[in-house]
Amino acid sequence: QVQLVESGGGLVQAGDSLRLSCAISRSTWYSYAMGWFRQAPGKEREFVAGIARSGVDTYYGDNVKGRATISRDNNLNTVTLEMNTLRPEDTAVYYCRAATYCSESGCFGVDFWGQGTQVTVSS
Repeated sequence: QVQLVESGGGLVQAGDSLRLSCAISRSTWYSYAMGWFRQAPGKEREFVAGIARSGVDTYYGDNVKGRATISRDNNLNTVTLEMNTLRPEDTAVYYCRAATYCSESGCFGVDFWGQGTQVTVSS
């Protein structure tokens, strides 16, 4: 079993930056690709960013492209999402996911999720 715990959410102003972190419990977590997704009230969960097992390849949804950076530290068992120039439409619960692989289309295969962290962007 893989346990994922997100942190770093909160209330921010439009235009601010935010850093979300996801801690992974499993020692072999480096065997998973990792992704960030978000879900706004009344909307479907959507892909935000993904990173390959190696950490070399990264992928971003059109909704955050150019404003987000995903990274991973395989020694600390963490994956981080940094977002800048936040907009009210970025308001959502952000989820971390462990997957088999990720691409520009999302993350696929195995399916482990964190409990989510709320991000609220006020205008």
